[in-house]
Amino acid sequence: MRLAMLVIVLTGCSPVARIAERTNEIRNEAQALRHHGQQVDDAVVVYHADTIDGLAADIHGELPAVQDKVPAWLSTLKWWGIAVAGVAVAFVLWQSGAFTAIRVAIGWLPRKTMVQAELAADMLDPARPESEREFVAAMRARDPAFDAAYRKVKKGRT
Repeated sequence: MRLAMLVIVLTGCSPVARIAERTNEIRNEAQALRHHGQQVDDAVVVYHADTIDGLAADIHGELPAVQDKVPAWLSTLKWWGIAVAGVAVAFVLWQSGAFTAIRVAIGWLPRKTMVQAELAADMLDPARPESEREFVAAMRARDPAFDAAYRKVKKGRT
């Protein structure tokens, strides 16, 4: 939370806007100085106040051509944020099982799963010679965790 507030404070006001605000302050001070010079009848003060006011007006004239530049660290921070958000979305989709649903929806099924499904269909077809033994052998070959669990169950039964 504090980091977010720091980033907002550091990037909240553009440099061009700050230049415009400071130039307005300079013009206000120059006008106050000119007014004071006129009151004390000091022509030098009035002349320099008018010069300062004119220079500040020139800055306002040039400001439309000035563009804000995004600091390199902020650009890098933005891309890191996008990358972290992408990883977070991928993680949530993976953990929720949505990636599996997406893969099934577009028809992208792993080759080993297709071979296993074909063997299961052949095992249930009475016209085919495949048996449950071949299906269990394929499951054990495909998944080392299943193989270890199968051996543990089989060992417990003997």
